[in-house]
Amino acid sequence: MTVRVRFAPSPTGYLHVGGARTALFNWLFARHEKGVFVLRVEDTDMDRNRPELVEGILDSLKWLGLDWDEGPYYQSERLSSYRSLAQRLLDSGHAYYCYCTRDEIEAKRKIAEMSGRPWKYDRTCRRLGSEQQKQLQSMGRERAVRFRVPEEGKTSFEDLVYGQVEVDHSEIEDFVLLRSDGLPTYHLGVVADDLAMKITHVIRGADHISNTPKQALMYRALGEAAPIFAHVPLILGPDRTRLSKRHGATSLTSYREEGFLPEAFCNFLALLGWSPGDNTEMLSTDELIRRFSLAAVSRTNAVFNREKLEWFNSQYLQQMPIERVARAVEKELRACSLWQEEFSGPRRAWFEKTVDLLRPRTRSLKDFSAWGRAFWTDDFSYDQAAVDKFLKDPKLPGLMKALTDGLAALADFRHDTAEAVLRGLAEREGVKAALLINAARVGLTGRAVAPPLFETMVTLGKERVVARLEKLVQFLASRT
Repeated sequence: MTVRVRFAPSPTGYLHVGGARTALFNWLFARHEKGVFVLRVEDTDMDRNRPELVEGILDSLKWLGLDWDEGPYYQSERLSSYRSLAQRLLDSGHAYYCYCTRDEIEAKRKIAEMSGRPWKYDRTCRRLGSEQQKQLQSMGRERAVRFRVPEEGKTSFEDLVYGQVEVDHSEIEDFVLLRSDGLPTYHLGVVADDLAMKITHVIRGADHISNTPKQALMYRALGEAAPIFAHVPLILGPDRTRLSKRHGATSLTSYREEGFLPEAFCNFLALLGWSPGDNTEMLSTDELIRRFSLAAVSRTNAVFNREKLEWFNSQYLQQMPIERVARAVEKELRACSLWQEEFSGPRRAWFEKTVDLLRPRTRSLKDFSAWGRAFWTDDFSYDQAAVDKFLKDPKLPGLMKALTDGLAALADFRHDTAEAVLRGLAEREGVKAALLINAARVGLTGRAVAPPLFETMVTLGKERVVARLEKLVQFLASRT
C-alpha cells in the first residue's frame, strides 16, 4: 500500500502554527514512508474565504520547504462530487431531507438552553412521511440533507495516537451533509475527498477527534474502508490555554517577517508533540524525515515556548554553512532597502565575512538589519542609552580626536596595529582602554554592544572607521 496523506487548510485566515505543525507531520510521514503528500484547499465557505489567504498559505508551506506531490485541489471546483455522494446516501436510506428552517432550529436551541439542556437536532424531519415531504416541497421549502445516525449502538475507531475511541450513538445528532444552498459541510467534503483521493492516513489535530465518529459512520454506510486516523496533540500557550493571539504571533507569516529561518522553525515545530526518542534537539530536515514516526507522537498537549524557538533560530544561524546564512541575510537586507548590489559582486567575500562576524550575536535575521545596520550603511544613529552610558566623560572629545588621528596615520591598518594605537593612547593619557573602546564602539556602530571592536574596525576598513570617528568627534564637541 502506498501511503497517501493530505493537508487540507481552509483559507479563512493565514497558516496558523497549529496548522503548520499538522502539515509538517503529514509531510514528514509521507517522506519517511516514501508516500504521497496531497494538498487540498477547503474553500467552500464563500463568506469567509479570500484568494489572498490561499496564496498566503501556499507561500508559507513553500517557505517551510513542504513541497506537495499532488494538488492543490480546490473543494469549490468539486461541488458535483459532494452532491453525488449525498445522493448516494439518500438512495441507500442512510440520509434524509431536512426541511427545518434556520429560525425553527434556532428557536428550539434557545428553548433547550433556557431549560439547561444540551441541544442536538430532534430528528423532526427523519419521521416525515412521503406525503408530508411532498407538501413541504410544494410549498417551496428549502431542504438540507442530514445523515441518519443509528438510534442504538456505538461507533468506534482505532487512533494511532489515542488508541481505541468509542462513542455512543445517542451522543451523535443527525448531522447535516449538504446545506440547503447546495454547499457541503465539512463532514461530507472531507469524506468525499479522502475517498476520491485514496487517502490512507488522516493526520490532524486532536480537536477533530469529535468529528471522527461521524465520518466513520459515513464510511460504513458507503461500504468503504475508512482511512487510518492519527490525531496529534494541540499546541498551547505558556499558560496552558489554546494558543491564540494573546500569546503573541500565531501565523507563520508573522514569524517569517520576524526573521526566523524555515529550517529552525521546522525543527522547533517537529518537537511540539513528537520526540525522536532521545535528547537530540538539533535535527536537520533529512534527519527528521529519517526518524519520524506516528508511534512517537505524544498524547500530551505541547506548549509553544517562544524563548526555545529563538534558541533554535540562534543555533541555526551559528551552525549553518555561511553561504546559506548569507543568502537569508541578503533577502532580509533587500526587504529593508539596505542591500547594495556590490555585495553580490566584488564585495561578496566581504559580505559573507561580515555576516560571519555578526551571526554569533544574533537571534534572528532582523538582527542583521537592525542591530547590525551600521555594517551595511553609513546611515545610522547613536542609541541614546549607549550615548548616556559611554559618551559622558568630559575627556572624550580630545581623546577621540587623538585616536582618530592615530588610526588615520596608520600605513598598515590591521587588528593588531589598530589595537596598539588605542591602547598606547590610553596608556599615555592615563585612562583605561575600556573608556576608548566603548566610545569608539558607539561611534562606529551606534550601539553599546557589537562584535569585538578591532574586528569591527578591520571589517569596516580604515576609510569608514576614520570618517565615523571624525563624525563622533563632532558629535562630542557639540555636547560640550
